[in-house]
Amino acid sequence: MVVGVPGRAWPNELISGTDPVVRLRPIARSDARAWRAARRRNAVWLARWDATAPPGADARPTSFRVLVRRLRKAARRGTTYPFVVEVDGVFAGQVSVNNIVRGSAQFASVGYWIDQQFAGRGVIPRAVAMVIDHCFFVAGLHRIEICIRPENSNSLRVVEKLGVREVGYAPRFLHIDGDWRDHRIFAITKEEAPRGVLARLDHPTPD
Repeated sequence: MVVGVPGRAWPNELISGTDPVVRLRPIARSDARAWRAARRRNAVWLARWDATAPPGADARPTSFRVLVRRLRKAARRGTTYPFVVEVDGVFAGQVSVNNIVRGSAQFASVGYWIDQQFAGRGVIPRAVAMVIDHCFFVAGLHRIEICIRPENSNSLRVVEKLGVREVGYAPRFLHIDGDWRDHRIFAITKEEAPRGVLARLDHPTPD
């Protein structure tokens, strides 16, 4: 079960689970210290998966304050929902709904990262399921896409647990860790999860 403000796409807070309790809430300037500490602590672990600026692009570092301002502006426009992940009240990472397209598409993509100390506890599968259900049943979106590098076994396990099927392959899709990287594309539509994705996680049905 997810607790949040009914009918509000953004801003909203989503809470689910008991051990651990996973809470998703809008990113805020007050997250600066915890965010910086988590990124420093996980710099090596996350380096292989972090987006980088391709040659010729603006590679100047962005402060956390500027990052939050940009994200909040995009959220007001309805093009992104930037959630912080908390585990039992502690900052643990981010799950973001990106590239929201309305009109005839009603589409978005989801990206995420997690502090290594919380890995292996089912936090990200739960957080991603919560976000997808929020997109389907509150925000009115129809299709959610998750793009994953073929080498990222941890993320591949996330979509496997949630039953999100592979729909394609994108060569040299995103600039990550200093080069253009291939990605496997996974997607789910609202019709494929009439009970929600979180229900699949909490109450799996036998094959």
